[in-house]
Amino acid sequence: MSATLLDETQYRKLLDETQPIVIRTEAEYHRLLAAASAIMETPEDAISEEEGRLLELLSILIEEYENRAHPLPKAVPHKMLAYLLAEKNMKPSDLWTVLPKSRVSEILNGKRNISKEQAKQLAALFRVPVDLFL
Repeated sequence: MSATLLDETQYRKLLDETQPIVIRTEAEYHRLLAAASAIMETPEDAISEEEGRLLELLSILIEEYENRAHPLPKAVPHKMLAYLLAEKNMKPSDLWTVLPKSRVSEILNGKRNISKEQAKQLAALFRVPVDLFL
């Protein structure tokens, strides 16, 4: 496996322009988010190795800040499911593809827990982390 070498001059230029830092304020967050968005607007096959590495760094910094400053609220799994249904304008019957019809109402009313397998299927359906349902 060969490693692609970075053009140090180009990478330093990108770093100087972007000035990535550990994010502590909303202003810094929005500035680095805008920088990442600008790179992502470039067609994928046109992004240089240096831009790709910078985007990876910005993604790590942005994700760390979001997790720290805007953590997902801890919620009871059945309430999280009800919230996601409402957010996606879905009906309980839309869950029949991943949950048995007889269980949907019981789960939404908190009378039955969501199994690990059901949590995986719900996470895939809503494109969210599995632990929201566990």
